[in-house]
Amino acid sequence: MSLLGKAGRAPAAHESGFAAHRAGVDRLLASYRAIPRDANVRLAKKTSNLFRARARSDAPGLDVSGLTRVIAVDPQARTADVAGMTTYEDLVAATLPYGLAPLVVPQLKTITLGGAVTGLGIESTSFRSGLPHESVLEIDVLTGAGEIVTATPDGEHADLFRGFPNSYGTLGYSTRLKIELETVQPYVALRHVRFHDLRELESVMARIVTDRSYDGEPVDYLDGVVFTSDESYLVLGRQTDEPGPVSDYTGMDIYYRSIQHDSPRPKRDRLTIHDYLWRWDTDWFWCSRAFGTQNPRIRRLWPKQYRRSSFYWKLIALDHRYDIGDKLEARKGNPPRERVVQDIEVPIERTAEFLEWFLAEIPIEPLWLCPLRLRGNGEGPTAPDPSRPWPLYPLEPDRTYVNVGFWSAVPTVPGQRQGAANRAIETRVSELDGHKSLYSDAYYSEDEFARLYGGDVYPELKKRYDPDHRLLDLYSKAVQRK
Repeated sequence: MSLLGKAGRAPAAHESGFAAHRAGVDRLLASYRAIPRDANVRLAKKTSNLFRARARSDAPGLDVSGLTRVIAVDPQARTADVAGMTTYEDLVAATLPYGLAPLVVPQLKTITLGGAVTGLGIESTSFRSGLPHESVLEIDVLTGAGEIVTATPDGEHADLFRGFPNSYGTLGYSTRLKIELETVQPYVALRHVRFHDLRELESVMARIVTDRSYDGEPVDYLDGVVFTSDESYLVLGRQTDEPGPVSDYTGMDIYYRSIQHDSPRPKRDRLTIHDYLWRWDTDWFWCSRAFGTQNPRIRRLWPKQYRRSSFYWKLIALDHRYDIGDKLEARKGNPPRERVVQDIEVPIERTAEFLEWFLAEIPIEPLWLCPLRLRGNGEGPTAPDPSRPWPLYPLEPDRTYVNVGFWSAVPTVPGQRQGAANRAIETRVSELDGHKSLYSDAYYSEDEFARLYGGDVYPELKKRYDPDHRLLDLYSKAVQRK
């Protein structure tokens, strides 16, 4: 089976894509100029994959309506030019017909390429391909000063290129990104390997990251799920073009439940590459259970087009706006619940230690695991140089980390300060030499935040690219929720 339609690039379509993109940039610049000088610049965007609350603003926002599509795919060079607000769903739809995909495809369809670069993203290729920003070749950025600059690894704006990841739109917004693509096969063969001991899981995961194989078979994709301290799994994916039956988890069957088994041997499964990339989106990992969607009677009646993360997010937004969940808990005589929606990273050798602590202290399960390494020197045009790390999320080159994701809520305890569970997690992660992503609630002091996320580098970038502070600064946006 071939994923490739006609591999040639149509010049007319190529030029048309860039012309439409230029028109979108013109609208963006016009909207920037229309924002009052004393107002913060924000995106005029109706949806988001962020879980941080933020202050409402009546000021007009940036018009990004013309920056939502793939501009051009070059199958020979294996690159794509992509507008910053393009979703990964649309990006993958444009590249798969050529047998290509981005090096890292975050798990949810409506994450945008620009969002994954400025806010970080991760997936099961991250143990070999790093994070999304590491496959970026160049970025056009609308800075806080209202200028469009092109940032490259070695050009005039190399400091912005390095500082843009994890800046969350506080230095500017990407209007175009040129990214590397990789060849993919039509299918992914899966092995679900069960563990009864978290220390053993940690050890095996470390070996797979190093060897890129397990039990004699190559491993192209690697993530995992922890259900309890004695039931955890690594999910190993191998690209293949071998024809055969495939599973479908967009209907009645639920992907994360398919992972579980009692056999000492790995459980095997197969998906198309398309369904593998979006395996987590149908049920938002496992979070769809909060809406009853995993109940077979409800699932049968739930329209298939609404079994996707973007629709569940709308339900969450309604809950945040009207405090529906807390009101229902109050009717039962229960206290409000604290939202604990986080992704953290710890060094792989501290993974079991963190998991044991978390399972004992925080009543949330399952947990998602995803190992990652920055791309090694020489493994790409933007591979990290130890003397020039990614300063706003300073992971160490040549060191393996494990992302742990947990997305739920826990009961509050009367007398405890706001965010008690999240604060405890932040403290433990820092003790284990880790970081956490900033898409959700954070409670760091300004000094600790600066130590973890940019130090003296960020103020210098802010001074150069947003001298009048038209954009919020990172601490205000991530912690103070302005």
